[in-house]
Amino acid sequence: MGTSCFRGLRLRKSKSKPLPFPSSSNTNRNPDMETLEKKRFDSLESWSMLLDSENLETWEASKDDQEEWTADLSQLFIGNKFASGAHSRIYRGIYKQRAVAVKMVRIPNQNEETRDLLEQQFKSEVALLSRLFHPNIVQFIAACKKPPAYCIITEYMSQGTLRMYLNKKEPYSLSTETILRLALDISRGMQYLHSQGVIHRDLKSNNLLLNDEMRVKVADFGTSCLETQCQASKGNMGTYRWMAPEMIKEKPYTRKVDVYSFGIVLWELTTALLPFQGMTPVQAAFAVSEKNERPPLPDSCQPVLAHLIKHCWASNPSKRPDFSYIVSALEKYDECVKEGLPLTSHSGMVSRNVILKRLKGCIPESSSIPIHA
Repeated sequence: MGTSCFRGLRLRKSKSKPLPFPSSSNTNRNPDMETLEKKRFDSLESWSMLLDSENLETWEASKDDQEEWTADLSQLFIGNKFASGAHSRIYRGIYKQRAVAVKMVRIPNQNEETRDLLEQQFKSEVALLSRLFHPNIVQFIAACKKPPAYCIITEYMSQGTLRMYLNKKEPYSLSTETILRLALDISRGMQYLHSQGVIHRDLKSNNLLLNDEMRVKVADFGTSCLETQCQASKGNMGTYRWMAPEMIKEKPYTRKVDVYSFGIVLWELTTALLPFQGMTPVQAAFAVSEKNERPPLPDSCQPVLAHLIKHCWASNPSKRPDFSYIVSALEKYDECVKEGLPLTSHSGMVSRNVILKRLKGCIPESSSIPIHA
């Protein structure tokens, strides 16, 4: 890939001073000037210069901050922004001649609580991503921590988020084959994540990315944690429309919160709609936690998929299957579709060989899903 579209904004040692952060101390400012400054601060040049400062040489010389994942900023080019959050921006980039995504996080000096939270999320995300290796987990490449900006460099996923993909589709238009292919990618990534003792805590269509081959990879581990460290913790990490009721209520939770979120994502795949459309996030959270409501399942939904969705988003976490079961069930459904056979319920944890033997007739079995603690 050529570098001409990246405006020559290579991050290198420079004697120019970085653009200052907007100050909250001046209370007599012209509103038009504030708007102009905000636009200026949010520009590509402003964010890139946070890393391209005169302090770069000092930072590079500090061995205390060097990690095996530390980025070589002289090899990083930043291109156009394609996503943003309250404290972060995500850009296309080139790192060591490879297309990448660059997530830049601004660490504010004024708000100590926010600063500590963002620093902790950065450390957690890098610590987890740097040790995860799976075809359905976004690949970590490098990172840097140079206040007031931190950055995380990952592989570039050219087709954007699953939510963006679904927004372009007509409701209920995805074929069963496509639904199963995408769902298998997600569930395999999540099965691996849980096998590593990690709870994602914010699984949703906006955190699922698509590459050129339209394969899905799980991304954004800023709120993830090791199950041994957060399985009994409280707090409603994540996003309300996809959040499990026990997390909304700030009760102790386990990895089954991810299974609930997967149920919502699987519903998205079958409908191409936004869950709880017409509700605010808070209204959706209230409906789930206090009224036990879920998004409506369409009549067109395959019965076995509707059955799986309902079990994934069960109110009782112990009644939700784990991802090893989900992967096994979806693989069976996928085989049936490829063989032109009707889909049937997946009963019990059986080996792949047994599943393949049953495919010939796809004889209906018991529809009950075993309960996993």
